[in-house]
Amino acid sequence: MLILLAFIIVFHITSAALLFISTIDNAWWVGKDFSTDVWKVCINITNCTVINENNSEYQSVQAVQATMILSTILCCVAFLVFILQLFRLKQGERFVLTSTIQLLSCLCVMMAASIYTNRHEDLHRSVGYEFDFSGQYGYSFILAWIAFAFTLISGVMYLVLRKRK
Repeated sequence: MLILLAFIIVFHITSAALLFISTIDNAWWVGKDFSTDVWKVCINITNCTVINENNSEYQSVQAVQATMILSTILCCVAFLVFILQLFRLKQGERFVLTSTIQLLSCLCVMMAASIYTNRHEDLHRSVGYEFDFSGQYGYSFILAWIAFAFTLISGVMYLVLRKRK
């Protein structure tokens, strides 16, 4: 049981780390001379511009920002609730509250990645640069989808998991 508990804790911490990296790092869309995320656009790595309300797709960017931040916060809260429930629950009870919070985190990261997937072309055309934004999805975007899978698996694991001796 101790090995299973250690695996679940490491899995949850990995999920949180993936969410932090994908939310913070500047690599959701990358090209030859630029990289962009939901916070800023960097051309030649040194010329960075924050995405602000002058961008016509700013509402979409704000939705992605908000849901990624909420997902990260919910994942961290789920971990704290799991630790509390680990010591407070009676033997044989399930970690339903932890599972619910983790599944909400999963839903938020899915919404953020889906919105970005749907709106990325319009978002890159509306930045205001006379620059070719043809590129590909970066590793932060891929990490967001991996974090979605990890939080989903983690939420289901908590739902199934019972407290044992």
